Amino acid sequence: MSEPKNNKSRWLHIRLKPEEYHAIHKKFMASTCRKLSEYARRVLLDKVVTVNQRNQSLDDCMTEMMRLRNELNGIGNNFNQLVKKLHTLQQLEEFRTWIVLNENARQLLLKKVEEIKQKINSISDQWLQ
Repeated sequence: MSEPKNNKSRWLHIRLKPEEYHAIHKKFMASTCRKLSEYARRVLLDKVVTVNQRNQSLDDCMTEMMRLRNELNGIGNNFNQLVKKLHTLQQLEEFRTWIVLNENARQLLLKKVEEIKQKINSISDQWLQ
């Protein structure tokens, strides 16, 4: 009879307080281990645990930049729709309406560009300290 491939046949049961479990799980999530059991075995057997190092300020920056990118994409799409509408206008009144709508979109775009500039300046100041 062949031996099973998984030779892990012994169980280790431990009870933890919620805060203990949370602390262990947080460390596990920061590691490269795929399963909590793998992480626990490595720690208990004094084996090397590889930890992912994260730069929280860079993560925050990337989150903010992705938000701004999505907003700019939306503004760009709206602007493209307005320009397409301009090409189809037949009467002067429709053109006046388009001008008002375009001005609102232009102001929103300028506001977002200014927000991006300020965020970039803020990030630059952080990195230069």
